[in-house]
Amino acid sequence: MDTMKSARKNETGEVGSDLSEQIKAATKDNHVRAENTQLMLSYQKGEITLVQYKVLLCSLYEIYRALEDEMDRNASDPAIAPIYFPQELSRVESLERDLEHFFGSEWRKRVIVPAATQRYGQRLRQIGRENPELLVAHAYTRYLGDLSGGQVLGKITQKSLGLSSKEGLSFFHFPGVSSPNRFKQLYRSRMNSIELTEKEKAAVLEEAVQAFELNIQVFDDLQKMLSVATETADQHKDRSPAAVLPSSSIVQFTVGLCVALATIGVGMYAL
Repeated sequence: MDTMKSARKNETGEVGSDLSEQIKAATKDNHVRAENTQLMLSYQKGEITLVQYKVLLCSLYEIYRALEDEMDRNASDPAIAPIYFPQELSRVESLERDLEHFFGSEWRKRVIVPAATQRYGQRLRQIGRENPELLVAHAYTRYLGDLSGGQVLGKITQKSLGLSSKEGLSFFHFPGVSSPNRFKQLYRSRMNSIELTEKEKAAVLEEAVQAFELNIQVFDDLQKMLSVATETADQHKDRSPAAVLPSSSIVQFTVGLCVALATIGVGMYAL
């Protein structure tokens, strides 16, 4: 039928020719795995903590800084130009406001990320230099995912952390997008119009799977960092029951330990 979207499966059950639908099909299992990481399950249950949110913001900042640097640099590339919407989608400035809210004016000195985040950023910069068409996969999975779940996750975060205002939640808001659903339709249409060879399209699909895997690794690394820090802090309190650290000191200790773990992780990755 003419009214049927070409991206839907046809009568034989095959995925349509639209790139957006092919990415959705290729990453279906990875998407489920990402949603079932411990960090994301905590989010879904409304159990996100301030420390979890802070380290998540740090990693998101490094990822989006790399992605948007490369999108800006390749803005005129035939594969990037149709989906280049800096005014509507850019997240770096929003993340900078959130980080300054939580860490203060010298927040740049306090950004900590695990090895998985470093790998993610390195991958984005590599393909930006060598195969910019592969950025399509990362832009699609990140931006449309944020648009789809941003409002819900923003409300969960605000409620879980007991925030009385929108400060610290800029990442979840897209002031340049009046209707997320209409914008997502526009974005998919633009992306589906990109001219790619069959080889390039196959590479984009593989990269979309890799994008989800990189995200899963980031979530897992963040959770490991936080788990080790929490266990160590608990052991410290158990050894010194008479000297209970104030909450601010616990947070500083946790952040400091995360820095050490991140440094060790990066070193192991470099071997």
